[in-house]
Amino acid sequence: MSPDAAASALPRRVIGASAFNWTPEVIRAERAATSIAVDIVADRVSPVIEIEPGQLWRSFPVTLTDEAALLRDRLAAAGGRVSIVGASLDEWMSPTRRRTEEERLEFLAPQLHAAHALGAVGLRLPIGQAGPGLLRRLQPLLHELDLVLFEEAQGSQTPDSPSSAGAYEVIAELDDPHVRLLIDISMLMPAVPVSYLDELERGGVPGSLIERVRDDWRDPATLPAIVDVLRSGGVPGPVHTLYMDMIVRFGRSSVDAIRPVLPLVGGFHLKFWDLEDADGRVWQPVRDLGAVLATTGFDGVLTSEWGGHEWLDTDPARMTRDHIAGAREALGAA
Repeated sequence: MSPDAAASALPRRVIGASAFNWTPEVIRAERAATSIAVDIVADRVSPVIEIEPGQLWRSFPVTLTDEAALLRDRLAAAGGRVSIVGASLDEWMSPTRRRTEEERLEFLAPQLHAAHALGAVGLRLPIGQAGPGLLRRLQPLLHELDLVLFEEAQGSQTPDSPSSAGAYEVIAELDDPHVRLLIDISMLMPAVPVSYLDELERGGVPGSLIERVRDDWRDPATLPAIVDVLRSGGVPGPVHTLYMDMIVRFGRSSVDAIRPVLPLVGGFHLKFWDLEDADGRVWQPVRDLGAVLATTGFDGVLTSEWGGHEWLDTDPARMTRDHIAGAREALGAA
């Protein structure tokens, strides 16, 4: 399946909604996770959704194909379908024994069959996790099931990053439209979310660092300062996990960083954290991306993914609707 063929299976120019945005509601478990996913479509948030099987079925990763087919039919009855399935690759059989490549293949294969039963375009793994050997072993099954394996890069995982550059090279060397990149625009953040900084400040992170991150996020000296405060013990326990987002999940590159790999990209996560557009920190990356894509003829998968539910107690349907509307306008402006 070529990237264009994959996209043609989806409604054109539709920005999908990630079911990940509803994680707090899934955790509350007041209704079935599959019903939450169906209602994303039924409530007209988007006719296309990206799903996380680990949140939907206790049988995951060996999701039964009849369960997957049932969800596909329920979504179709509501007027929607699945775009991408979030896959998982557990590397360890036990605390002391890592899976062999054959066992890694056996772990992933049922997830490919479930994605096929769901009618998805493809499934997603973190970039580089599969590795070249497993990718080659997966190719025949991807071709047989007509699925795309998307390797997702986010945050600091740019094409020129020493930790991820090799994984980009592997995808280029395979030169297979069934193995594509998925770029999360958390890679392109011009500044840190306003609500996130407010949460860190309330949690007791030193004000001097808050000010530096707020004003000089892309300054190369800012990341070492963030790490120094972490190592010094200056991060209070209640916000320690949240603090790590600045090291792991937030990027600081411009759109130029992804230009060299655009021919390999089959999809984008239009990641957002809140909708406070101070200094263009929400919409400018989307406008920049739209300007680049307008020159390439890109017609792949676009998905609205909200990461801010980690610290914001806000209705995910409203947040996602508002983001999709704003993203559509920002892309259209390009």
